[in-house]
Amino acid sequence: MEQFIDNLPSMDLMRSEKMTFVQLIIPVESAHRAISYLGELGLLQFRDLNADKSPFQRTFVNQVKRCAEMSRKLRFFKDQISKAGLLSSSRTVLEPDIDLEDLEMQLAEHEHELIEMNSNSDKLRQSYNELLEFKIVLQQACGFLVSSHNLALSDERELQENVFSNDAYVETASLLEQEMRPQSSNPSGLRFISGIICKSKVLRFERMLFRATRGNMLFNQAPADEEIMDPVSTEMIEKTVFVVFFSGEQARTKILKICEAFSANCYPVPEDISKQRQITREVSSRLTDLEATLEAGIRHRNKALASVVDHLAKWMNMVRREKAVYDTLNMLNFDVTKKCLVGEGWCPLLAKTQMQEALQRATFDSNSQVGIIFHPLEAVESPPTYFRTNTFTNPYQEIVDAYGVARYQEANPAVYTTIIFPFLFALMFGDWGHGICLLLGALVLIARENKLSTQKLGSFMEMLFGGRYVLLLMALFSIYCGLIYNEFFSVPFHIFGASAYKCRDSSCRDAHTIGLVKYQDPYPFGVDPSWRGSRSELPFLNSLKMKMSILFGVAHMNLGIILSYFNARFFGSSLDIRYQFVPQIIFLNSLFGYLSLLIIIKWCTGSQADLYHVMIYMFLSPTDNLGENQLFWGQKPLQIVLLLLAVIAVPWMLFPKPFILKKLHTERFQGRNYGLLNTSEVDIEAEPDSARQHHHEEFNFSEVFVHQMIHAIEFVLGSVSNTASYLRLWALSLAHSELSTVFYEKVLLLAWGYDNLVIRLVGLTVFSFATAFILLMMESLSAFLHALRLHWVEFQNKFYHGDGYKFRPFSFASLTEDDD
Repeated sequence: MEQFIDNLPSMDLMRSEKMTFVQLIIPVESAHRAISYLGELGLLQFRDLNADKSPFQRTFVNQVKRCAEMSRKLRFFKDQISKAGLLSSSRTVLEPDIDLEDLEMQLAEHEHELIEMNSNSDKLRQSYNELLEFKIVLQQACGFLVSSHNLALSDERELQENVFSNDAYVETASLLEQEMRPQSSNPSGLRFISGIICKSKVLRFERMLFRATRGNMLFNQAPADEEIMDPVSTEMIEKTVFVVFFSGEQARTKILKICEAFSANCYPVPEDISKQRQITREVSSRLTDLEATLEAGIRHRNKALASVVDHLAKWMNMVRREKAVYDTLNMLNFDVTKKCLVGEGWCPLLAKTQMQEALQRATFDSNSQVGIIFHPLEAVESPPTYFRTNTFTNPYQEIVDAYGVARYQEANPAVYTTIIFPFLFALMFGDWGHGICLLLGALVLIARENKLSTQKLGSFMEMLFGGRYVLLLMALFSIYCGLIYNEFFSVPFHIFGASAYKCRDSSCRDAHTIGLVKYQDPYPFGVDPSWRGSRSELPFLNSLKMKMSILFGVAHMNLGIILSYFNARFFGSSLDIRYQFVPQIIFLNSLFGYLSLLIIIKWCTGSQADLYHVMIYMFLSPTDNLGENQLFWGQKPLQIVLLLLAVIAVPWMLFPKPFILKKLHTERFQGRNYGLLNTSEVDIEAEPDSARQHHHEEFNFSEVFVHQMIHAIEFVLGSVSNTASYLRLWALSLAHSELSTVFYEKVLLLAWGYDNLVIRLVGLTVFSFATAFILLMMESLSAFLHALRLHWVEFQNKFYHGDGYKFRPFSFASLTEDDD
């Protein structure tokens, strides 16, 4: 048996790749090229040998700063290009490879030129906005002033006809009347301030003016005819023209301060109409000139950006790579002579040849007289975990890694997750109508794989696209389980022939109430459609799905325990095989394996035995006669033997392993003492650390025993709770089926019972939305999470440690825009 297992071919995903710890000694002149070639290869994970140093104390900190500065400039160009609305051309630009120093100079020139053009453009835009606002204020304020002048003349005629001519009237008259009366001798006179303000601030602005002047002012406003561009945000803003009439120098000072606080721009408007027209013509002429200048500046700026846009992606990629190379070089150490860099890291054993070829090529291309030394070392720490995955197996590996990364070379659950996970999902989601809907969604994602892989998707869509092959298998298994359950949107079909049941008599029409009788062989595949709607439908399906859940659960947990055997065998731990695997497999199958056997025998024989009674009294009174609950000959003595084995398995798991570990440690410790007696005093002093460290090493028996006790108790209790946990397969399958039935009968059939097209369409719409959002989205998410729990907890805790760490090599392919 052992030879057969040893001769089995190895699986790529079953164990992580064998890793080796290597040391690189690289001459300074070829260091940059060597790291670049290793980055292209992407198969070496460097270890930081300068972890005790801050980023500013490292050797290549200046180069990293230069790359960071170039990244900043390139991001500035990218923002300017996006603001200008320019798109990068699809054509490839053929240009010679540019050196980093030359690129740095080019970027500095482009940035200086662009900043200067932006500064000039901002100044011109500000002047243009001011002139445009001035023109709008002139056009709107003229109307206010003309109407005010006419009002003043009419008031003056009324005053001349009035008998009141004393000075008391001057105190009570309005400000506008005081200004326009020819007899007025008020030296301050009536004045006005005109300007423009954002429309959103007008109400607060007017209220503040009223309070500051105590109502001693007249406020006129009118909306501006044109929207004005904000030079900072480049958004078009609605503005309002205002004219404030007041009297006195103190009021003028207050109003100007309030205008400044509300960012209102004030412009002088002459009272003479001819002067107003003359200024308006001059402003319009200057606006025309500024428009032409601005358009010419934008054309020149877009031309400068167009010279950058074709090379931007290549330059950003180049700078990103250079920064990554120097960050990696900062993880290396200089040797004593300062002529070589020393690096250490992990690489897969199968990649050693490729790495040696890449390093030889780097030596040759850099014209170095000294080759790069590449040799393996022994490492104390555990190697990283590396699985070679593809687009199909990667999402399943991610599901496992979300629980915990596999310990180096331990059995990988992803091999079995690939099939078992979508199958467990389908047991809870079994409906071949819903499965077809999931299949169509998965096929659409797979068909558009090349297009969607290059687009930037949202978080939900990206997750869905990444798991497209998981969705595909989930859909296929859902169709299969739906055919087993014989459910198509909860409706049964006679797909595989006629039913095995018929009415009790020929006059029977409603077989659901009268009762059915079996008249031919069982339905060839899945559940007989006649069960649907019958009086015994729910008891039959509940019994079927509950027992099926226990069978799949016990098989799943047995697989996990068997994988713990292969783990122990691979790592050469005979203790784990004898005192962990054997008692665990005996305990689980003595109880729940026996229950699974009883279920299968009951199905095959058609017995009416009560399995609840059998399992309960197996513990309470194992020697009593079974009576009508006996399923086979010799069942009673078999139950006693299995019960004794289960009782023996608990101390078998608990006691031997800690005592044997203590004995082995004591023997090893005594042997080391005898070895130390034969050494000389000089040898003991020469290696004081290693000898004394082992000499004072202690075996904490209580800690080991408590750990083993926790592990044994957890397994014993977990066997019961985990088996019960698999009943969620039955519960969610029942819930999915009943929800489908409710939506079909209470929504679709109810609406179809009316002879009204509108009601039928409403019922069909409600049924479609309920199916899509509740059954296809919420129920599928619920089944997905429950299947995930069964894998993580019930299956993986039997063998999977999950305390490793991922292999993260230095690779240019893994660099993203976030690394800028």
